[in-house]
Amino acid sequence: MASVATGLVNPWAVAFLPEGRFLVTERPGRMRVIEANGQLGPALAGLPSIAAGGQGGLLDVVTDADFARNRRIFFCYSEPGAAGTSDNSTAVARATLAPDNRSLQDVKVIFSQKPKVASNLHFGCRIVQAPDGNLFLALGERYHRKDDAQKLDNHHGKIVRITADGAAPADNPFRERAGALPEIWSYGHRNAQGATLAPDGKLWMHEHGPQGGDEINLPQPGRNYGWPVITYGENYGGGKVGEGTAKAGMEQPLHYWVPSIAPSGMAFLTSDRYGAAWRGSLFVGSLKFGKLHRLEVAGGKVQREEKLLPNNNERIRDVRQGPDGFLYLVTDSPQGRLLRLAPAS
Repeated sequence: MASVATGLVNPWAVAFLPEGRFLVTERPGRMRVIEANGQLGPALAGLPSIAAGGQGGLLDVVTDADFARNRRIFFCYSEPGAAGTSDNSTAVARATLAPDNRSLQDVKVIFSQKPKVASNLHFGCRIVQAPDGNLFLALGERYHRKDDAQKLDNHHGKIVRITADGAAPADNPFRERAGALPEIWSYGHRNAQGATLAPDGKLWMHEHGPQGGDEINLPQPGRNYGWPVITYGENYGGGKVGEGTAKAGMEQPLHYWVPSIAPSGMAFLTSDRYGAAWRGSLFVGSLKFGKLHRLEVAGGKVQREEKLLPNNNERIRDVRQGPDGFLYLVTDSPQGRLLRLAPAS
């Protein structure tokens, strides 16, 4: 591993800017530009009010596909509720990065998870921009509201799909169903902290199981992924969750982990930087064990799994492929780092 930057406080996500720069979020509520030489810039001005605490704070960030022209970014965070309450929810905002890389301009909240609840757990959130410009948002079920994941009148435990302006696209699966929120793409998810597009353009995501049962899923429009009715995990402290591991009308995961690895961040490698054998592999970070998991996927199944970074003792929060074809990681720690995975010598 090569250390690109140090001195970050619980970094959550990394995005890539022109000229080798990076854009990094820190969960306490800061966003910074990191120079190509690793120098940290000041916290950007212009962020909205953030309910930082527990698992909440400033979370994912992505640059728009047309960033070189419009300097637009999208980011998600824990949005506080009304004054005097402890309610909050995951929200997504759109903004323009100022030319001097020191502030955000034209900040607009384009999505706010409903309903807001008093919790500091299971916010999600990952953002994926599809080739058509629409956004997929992977949202947590807020832990104590797990039963909401099976209901379509809320955004808890859902993948939602919105336009860059926050509207529900006309071809969303529940757009015409009475009582269903039109943004919902798929449901029955738990706490998603990884999502990415495969080389063929399909959406992949992973989600935390309770105690065991972390899952990789391929969210299809209108499908039910089972939480909390079916799971390969169990209650904390032991005991069955729901009705077992399978039920008619509920999708099976493409892959699952028992025991849990606490996955966060995921990316497909499309470059040959690490040799042809790794091209097409899916990489998933582990918060629990600090490993980087390399999954060989073929025929809709994981054929082989390799655990990398055996001596890493830091929680891996995000995994991204950079424009240079290398894999970049951020480590979730009060002394967090931005790392580049070096090819085997």
